[in-house]
This record gives sequence, C-alpha cells and structure tokens, in this order.
Amino acid sequence: MEKDLTQGSVIKSMLLFAGPMILGNLLQQCYNIADTLIVGRYLGSDALAGVGSAYTLMTFLNSVIIGLCMGSGSVFSVCFGKNDRRKMKDCMAASFLFIAAVTIVINVLAFAGISSVLHILQVPAEVYGLMKEYVRIIFCGIFFVFLYNYFAFLLRGIGNSVVPLYFLGIAAILNISLDLLFVVVFNMGVAGAALATVIAQAVSGIGISVYVWVREPELRPGPENYIVRKKILAEIVRHSTAACIQQSVMNFGILMIQGLVNSFGAAVMSAFAAAVKIDSIAYMPAQEFGNAFSLFVSQNHGGGKKERVREAIRQAVKISTAFCLMASAVIFVLAPYLMRLFVTGSKKEIIGIGADYLRIEGSFYCGIGILFLLYGFCRGIEKPEMSLVLTIISLGTRVLLAYMLSSVSSIGVLGIWWSIPVGWFLADLAGMLYIRKQYKRKEEDLTTG
Repeated sequence: MEKDLTQGSVIKSMLLFAGPMILGNLLQQCYNIADTLIVGRYLGSDALAGVGSAYTLMTFLNSVIIGLCMGSGSVFSVCFGKNDRRKMKDCMAASFLFIAAVTIVINVLAFAGISSVLHILQVPAEVYGLMKEYVRIIFCGIFFVFLYNYFAFLLRGIGNSVVPLYFLGIAAILNISLDLLFVVVFNMGVAGAALATVIAQAVSGIGISVYVWVREPELRPGPENYIVRKKILAEIVRHSTAACIQQSVMNFGILMIQGLVNSFGAAVMSAFAAAVKIDSIAYMPAQEFGNAFSLFVSQNHGGGKKERVREAIRQAVKISTAFCLMASAVIFVLAPYLMRLFVTGSKKEIIGIGADYLRIEGSFYCGIGILFLLYGFCRGIEKPEMSLVLTIISLGTRVLLAYMLSSVSSIGVLGIWWSIPVGWFLADLAGMLYIRKQYKRKEEDLTTG
C-alpha cells in the first residue's frame, strides 16, 4: 500500500502520515514502560535502577541500527518521489546487506563487552548484578530490532505508515502480557522482564519481514539488485552513516549523562529511570512528527516540489509547537503524580527528584520539538551531515554543562537537568540560521541567473 505525499493538502497529508507513526512510537515505548512499571512495583527500587540504566544503554545500541535504517529510509523516499523503482531496489538490497552486517558486529561486541560497559557506567554494587542479568538477555533481541526498523522505514518511505503500527501494536500487547506472566506469576525477576521484551521484538521483526515479502512483491529486490555497485553503496553509506552517527551521538551523550547520574547514587538513578520514560512519552509526538516530516520532505524534494516543501515547514512548526505546549502543561502540573505510577508513595525522595527533572525539562519541550523538525528537514533535503552537526551542538552543550554545573555543591544534580534545554535552544538557533542561509542563497542564485 503506497501513498504519494507529493499530492493533495500539505497539512492533511502530513497529519495522516504522521498519525500512525506517533501512535506506533507510543506503542514502542510500551516495551520499556512495561518493564519499568512492573519491575518498579514488584521487584523494588534496585531492580528499577538496573532496568532503567539498561534502557539507556539499549537505547544507545539500538540508535545505531535505527539511525542506519532511518538514513536508508530517506533514500528510499527520494527514489519513490522520483519514481525511480530500479534505483530504489538497488538501494534496498545494498542497505539490507550493509545494515545487517553492522548489526551482527554490534551484537558480538555487545556480548563481549558487558562487564566493561557496566564499569564505565559506574553502576553501583547493589544494582550491578541485576543490570548484568537483564542486559545479557536483552542483547539477544538486537537483530530483531534491525528487522523491524529496516522494513518499517522501507514502508514509510513509500508512504505506508499504517502497517508498521499494526506489528508494533501486536508486540506491545504481547510484551505487557508476558511481563505480567514472567515477573508476577512465574517470579522470574528482571530476567523475565527482559525475556518478555525479546520475544515481543522477535514477533514484530519477523512478522513485518514476512508481511513485506508476501504482501508487497514489488518491494522484493531481484538477484540483479544484489550485485552492489559502488555508487549505490556509497550513497547508502553516506545517508545511513550520517543518520546513524547523529542518533548514536545523541544517545552516547545521554549515556554519558547516565554515568554522571549514577554517581549520585541509587535514589537519583531510580528517579531518573522513571522520569526519562515519562519525558520520552511526553515529547514523543513531536519526535515522531519530525520523522514523518522528514519523509514528507524527502518525497517532495525528490519530486521537485519546492514550494510544497516550504509550505510543509510553515505548517510543521505550528503543529509541533502545539504538541509541545500541551505536553509542557500536562507534565508541569502532573509531574509528582506521574512519578507515583513507577514508585510507591513512600519513596518521597525519589518522587521529588523525578518531579524536579520533569518540570525543568517539561517547561522547554518547544525547544526539542523545533530541533526534531530541523533534523528531519536536513535529512529530507539530502543534507544529513547538518543534522549531525546540530546533534553535536545540542549534546556537546548538554554534557559539558552537566558535568560543570553538577560539580558545584550548591547546584548538584539540578545542573544536569538544566543543561538539557540549554543544549536544545543553542542547536535550534544554529539550525534556523542554516535554513535561512540556504534559502537566501537560492533566492540570490535565482536573481542573478
């Protein structure tokens, strides 16, 4: 099922395309939310801290794979907009082989380096064993993460954002059901929560692969497409690697923040683990809308619809800002109550720390909403390197400020929280100046030509 995003109402096309992606990302968050909620309630704060830190680690590893698939998806979308099916199949074959190889290497390195990574993250002794047990099992699902995301971005590249949602829905329901079964009924501890996630990932990854093979025969590359040409491979590597580095730099910065958070002890770890989940869901609509906007821009850029891209920018800013303002209001008011979903009411210190984090971050969601649009725009116009530059500005500022401010005894952990929105707004400023310069240059070229 294909959808041409170069025709029809701009705002309607974007919203209809983004809707399933937003809902799908929400369901994907359920993988980790289910683990965190059930673990926090039934296994205690130490288990919550271990699973929460593991979430940050897995987000970093998965970001490499998701970034590669995202970059390839942009190439597929441009080819679709140009109606160049031969090149699209060549790119599909090259990207599948390339990303599969990278995924296998990541999996091997992840298993080999578990102890070293936990040491780097400064995991406290009381949490170390639980986290190691959890990640040993979670690492078994890395290849399934690749399968799902590769085929999801392929389908989204041709305008189909609905089918990936179906498979995420099935996986989310399965994950929650198995969490309850393994942790609550069978008393399997953190290993049960990890196993539930891996099984759900396997169902979504294998399921969407089979769907594309059976129901979308026009998306099957032939033997001739697997004769990879240097030019095609270079294009795939350029786009995929830029998006991959952007995603991994972003999450590596978060991983460095996680290490700093861990140095403040188990209470701050537990608060951060719960608050990050709430935070991720709160700005998730803006994040996934940015990804949908990117693919919308890709198709129209490929089809030469420049004015349609300009209109998309204007409408996207309005939509994202509305999302973010609503999320900010909800989070600011409900922060302590949302923390109580993850920890019992008696854990007042953890609730207070988490509420402080949420209220600081939540007040500035418009900053990250605009940043997601800037990322998407740069990928969409085949300038993925600029997306990486913006990420480095945002994360570099965040990490530097976090370490500087948190070392001041009168500021402490609040310095980590305040560093994040500062990084967002500096990157926003750089991105807007870049877009202004790009359009001004094109207008000058038209005038002089």
